Amino acid sequence: MFTGIITDIGTIRSREDRGDARLVIGTAYDTGTVDLGASIACSGACLTVVDKGSDAAGHWFAIDASAETIARTAPGMWEAGRRLNLERALKIGDELGGHIVTGHVDDIGRIVSVEPVGDSVTVTVAAPASLAPHIAPKGSITVDGVSLTVNEVTDQPDGEAHFTLNIIPHTQEMTTLDEAAAGRPVNLEIDILARYLARMKARGA
Repeated sequence: MFTGIITDIGTIRSREDRGDARLVIGTAYDTGTVDLGASIACSGACLTVVDKGSDAAGHWFAIDASAETIARTAPGMWEAGRRLNLERALKIGDELGGHIVTGHVDDIGRIVSVEPVGDSVTVTVAAPASLAPHIAPKGSITVDGVSLTVNEVTDQPDGEAHFTLNIIPHTQEMTTLDEAAAGRPVNLEIDILARYLARMKARGA
């Protein structure tokens, strides 16, 4: 379980394809405090630490990304050199600064536009039709692992929903959203409450 509050930006040092993809990720985390088998959210995808260490370049940990994980997350995000939003798993007693995030990517969206507004930027994201009913103004959504508040939602004729986000300078500095650009694919996770409400509605509850 996570909160969507990013605590580090890691960089993929290397990728080795051997059935699953073994990824070595450089981090500012002290990996001496990270257990093997621990969960770390990597740009919104919950993954398991399978190796760790430190060297002259700093601390690192390794994860195995399955073909399923790669297929269900944003294209290109698992290549060497890519920056990833990192969050360690929530501990009992930690401050819940964002919202409840599972680290399970629901679908892939794409950035439609990025417009400066004062010191902030307004980012418009297209969500696929499968997620459109679950996104609401002033509701929460996770974009590449970042907990954000939806400003406005506009339904599109093709079933997509375009929603807007206000990205303040602090969020730009602390996450990979400083790279936001039109056309960029992003991992989306809807609010867990919307997920359960949709299930209840489908069951006629």
